[in-house]
Amino acid sequence: MIEAVGLTKRYGAKTAVYNLSFQVRPGTVTGFLGPNGSGKSTTMRMILGLDQPTSGHVTIGGYPYSKLPNAPRQVGALLDAKAVHGGRTARSHLLSLAQLAGIPARRVDEVLGVVGLQEVARRRSKGFSLGMGQRLGIAAALLGDPQVLLFDEPVNGLDPEGILWVRNLMKSLAAEGRTVFVSSHLMSEMALTAEHLIVIGRGQLLADMSVEDFIAHNSAGFARVRTPDTEPQQREKLSVALTEAGGQVLPEQDGALRVTGLPLPRISDLAHESDVRLWELSPHQASLEEAYMRMTQGAVDYRSTIDQRAGLHEQLPPGVMPPQQMPVPGQGQPGWYAPPPPQVQPQPMPAQMPQAADQNPYATPPAAAPAPAPTTMDKDAR
Repeated sequence: MIEAVGLTKRYGAKTAVYNLSFQVRPGTVTGFLGPNGSGKSTTMRMILGLDQPTSGHVTIGGYPYSKLPNAPRQVGALLDAKAVHGGRTARSHLLSLAQLAGIPARRVDEVLGVVGLQEVARRRSKGFSLGMGQRLGIAAALLGDPQVLLFDEPVNGLDPEGILWVRNLMKSLAAEGRTVFVSSHLMSEMALTAEHLIVIGRGQLLADMSVEDFIAHNSAGFARVRTPDTEPQQREKLSVALTEAGGQVLPEQDGALRVTGLPLPRISDLAHESDVRLWELSPHQASLEEAYMRMTQGAVDYRSTIDQRAGLHEQLPPGVMPPQQMPVPGQGQPGWYAPPPPQVQPQPMPAQMPQAADQNPYATPPAAAPAPAPTTMDKDAR
């Protein structure tokens, strides 16, 4: 089991992880989620003793990583699949790791077979594709047959067959009673692989719960109801009946109705009582991605700007207010937390604005103000 207590890591004025406490239990695949820059990699590095926490501590089986006897045989990790000497073959890379940890050489051939690299075992790793390098990194993590495994983006670069293989591998390792901790940005894959989630944002814990509970607490299910397109009066009739019964009704772009606050059987009964024919009555359960986006909406540091010229965002007509942000389920309840949104950077003063679009930004300065001679650093940069 992995246990972090009050884990904090600062780099100068920047706090990467703050007061982070959680447990990763054996026998289940635990997903580790968070936006870019949230502190996931820093946390994993502290677990493996690569970074020392500013305060707090993290243990594996009750001991810090540095205190574990023959740690490579107890903990396996994939943090950076590119951390391989390109001149070494796959087999020689694994063999060197095995010799350092006192692992028999026969184990090298075993893990090469497990990850499907036995036919390229004597090829230099610099010629490997991204997916092959990822498989080699997984082989290194499995080399000591450890009870605790950490994987950072294990399916990066893999084809669909490889992704399915990793998914089944993670589940089989957990089924053997091992502790499996997986970080990934692929929500669809995490939903199929993990049973428990630890979610952080800006270095702080946002959620520590099962996948099912996470989706239920951070999303609102609804029903889609559709009446005959040729009879708009039936749609209006049903909308009134649902609203009077306490439901919340919103129109969908395709003409259907989105209904919340009423169970499906009640919606069906109301339609029957109102003599309204239904073409569709279906439940909608939010995906892990939708729930994750709701939970982390205040913890994202990097957002795209609006580009009207590209037609990516339509400008609202005059007098029309933008849609209000939907409330996050669970907000204000005990245990709920979301970091504050990023501060808006001040706009540059007019004197700092770039030149007009019709001017050449690379034009040679006038002779009265010659450009300074390039420094050595400038030459190197070119």
